[in-house]
Amino acid sequence: MSDTLIVFLKQPQPGAVKTRLAEVLGPETAAELYRAMAEEVVRRTHPRGGEYRRFFFYTPDEARCEMGGWFPVETWLPQRGEDLGARMVAAFDEAFRRGARRTAIIGTDAPSVSRERVIEALEALGNDHDLAIGPTADGGYYLLALARPRPELFEGIAWSTPSVLAQTLERAATLGLRVRLLKPLSDIDTMADVRSEWPQLKALLQGRPTLAAALAAALEDER
Repeated sequence: MSDTLIVFLKQPQPGAVKTRLAEVLGPETAAELYRAMAEEVVRRTHPRGGEYRRFFFYTPDEARCEMGGWFPVETWLPQRGEDLGARMVAAFDEAFRRGARRTAIIGTDAPSVSRERVIEALEALGNDHDLAIGPTADGGYYLLALARPRPELFEGIAWSTPSVLAQTLERAATLGLRVRLLKPLSDIDTMADVRSEWPQLKALLQGRPTLAAALAAALEDER
């Protein structure tokens, strides 16, 4: 059995990703930013020396070939479920079915998440904690880790709202789960997020000068 990291990724299709940013940046620029952030998350969470294995869960179904070409050496699996909670339940079930000992799940909205943070979450599970969560400033979370399937943890959550973290912690308390809270990180979903994280984003985009310039211009226009 091995520790496992699940990474949720979307096809970087203009108009389908970073829709709130697309209202300001345009769909093509927002999609390019999504791609850059996803690649940073994949880079920063690359395991060393067999620390954990990674499964990449993608959506939509028809994007399998494109996604496989994006990160060709990874294990790709389709996301299944009607909402985010159902998709996470299905992904956790699949990881544990494939022999995971402990499993963490992340998305690509917090580009500063790292392998060190993943390892911290996985190692928190055991005698002292049943659940590890990395909070975000917008009321959600960038990482959630479990040592066994807990489908009931994802029931009754108002997904994509500022109450996701609070409701998840309430569910955990109701279920008697011991929670380890990790250091908060910032999601990047809005222009306010771009502004607050601009020094980090600017460094991330050094190899994408056109995208960096577009973001800088958008920030200047909003002054």
